[in-house]
Amino acid sequence: MSKIEELKIVKNHFQGKVRDIYDLGDQLLIVTSDRVSAFDVVFPTLIPNKGKILNQISTFFFNNTADIVPNHLISDNVDDYPEPLKEFKTELEDRSMLVKKTRVIPFECIVRGYISGSAWKEYTRFGTVGELIQHEGLKESQRLPDPMFTPSTKAEEGNDENISYEEMKSRLDIKISEYLKEKSLALYKFGHQFLLERDLILADTKFEFGTLDGEIIIIDEVLTPDSSRFWDKDEYKVGTSTKSYDKQYLRDYITESGWDKKPPAPELPAAVIEKTYEKYYQAYKKIVGQEAKTW
Repeated sequence: MSKIEELKIVKNHFQGKVRDIYDLGDQLLIVTSDRVSAFDVVFPTLIPNKGKILNQISTFFFNNTADIVPNHLISDNVDDYPEPLKEFKTELEDRSMLVKKTRVIPFECIVRGYISGSAWKEYTRFGTVGELIQHEGLKESQRLPDPMFTPSTKAEEGNDENISYEEMKSRLDIKISEYLKEKSLALYKFGHQFLLERDLILADTKFEFGTLDGEIIIIDEVLTPDSSRFWDKDEYKVGTSTKSYDKQYLRDYITESGWDKKPPAPELPAAVIEKTYEKYYQAYKKIVGQEAKTW
């Protein structure tokens, strides 16, 4: 894929942990690779076709949530891309999207419907979630009375910082903050109901937004296993740490392996690659149903 950045239409090229982003001027080409990261470290081993799964889930939800909030998707059909990109159809098909270029709002908009992960850790220490006091006696993985908006900063380097909604409003225009909260909650509620009908529980998720011509739109990815915590409805149980359809299997393997979680990351065994892919594909198949592709 590296030859794409040599095309005259590419103004700049940025490589993230998973995505390669090509600046085409007023548009971006986002290519989702098969790289996998955990604990902020990218592994040398690829998970074949993982990028296609993530891209397909995102485009599916971009198309199904546009009535809730506009998004940056222009097309995921390579035939619609600028002419010079079409020679890369084999490499780009199913794992790329052409999107509008926006000014990124530097906050991650996290919505939690269940108390798990860092929210559970905060609650056990302080009795709060997102710095808001919660009822006593909540159990791990329990559904919250109402979904909660718990934003974080989006750091270019280093780790993101969990902040309260009040702190977000002090750093960002209040009207924009209110809009982000409103739309994030609406997207979560749609996603939770949609996935519940497909035997998945959306425990929590995060969204990113950008501005274009004075309009706020959703960008990056939406409701994927990398941006969300999915649980199997049949395996869900209050009071335990529920296994999820994301990188949790990989994280568990890493933790048990004894690796110190510092780069360089070790190669992954074939069995771990296969199981990680299986988790991603199961989520994808449940979400898109009969539209699911095979690779």
